[in-house]
Amino acid sequence: MPCDITLGRAEQCKNVIGGIRAVWFFNYLSSTVITVDGNDVIQNVSNPGDASLYKYELKGASTFEQTVTSSRENGSSFVEQKLTLHLKKLSIADHKQLKILSYGRPRIFVEDNNGNIFLAGKEKGMELTTSTISTGATMNDMSGYKLEFVGTEFIAANFIDSNNVDAVGLEFIVEGTVA
Repeated sequence: MPCDITLGRAEQCKNVIGGIRAVWFFNYLSSTVITVDGNDVIQNVSNPGDASLYKYELKGASTFEQTVTSSRENGSSFVEQKLTLHLKKLSIADHKQLKILSYGRPRIFVEDNNGNIFLAGKEKGMELTTSTISTGATMNDMSGYKLEFVGTEFIAANFIDSNNVDAVGLEFIVEGTVA
């Protein structure tokens, strides 16, 4: 039966940390080909149209959460992927990108502080569902953006093979970095 478990799990060491280091946005194109291995690990991404990736460096309160929902009655399972980004400082350029992000449904690579890289929105893209632009009330309050992206997928966000990052193209995308 294909839904029988095949592996146990030992108690893990306490040597990991939370948080997100960076995200890379790329436009959703139906022509994008994403190759995965038998463990659902991404081996290659071929984006024949607009191959640009846009990196956002992060530090602080940004989060990436995935919630699995299964229904015995319906015989269904899906994963809600939620990415919350906190971007410091307001700018004209960021306002424009926020507008464009709200119109599309990009795929998003997410790198955590442990060096793991995931692809959120692999099949259906991620939707910017809520954005807050704030200037705060006191000098210590945030002046910037809070963006919430949500995607619904069949499985949890795929890992990127760390030995194959060059096949995905993440090593040469600094030209798209937001200033």
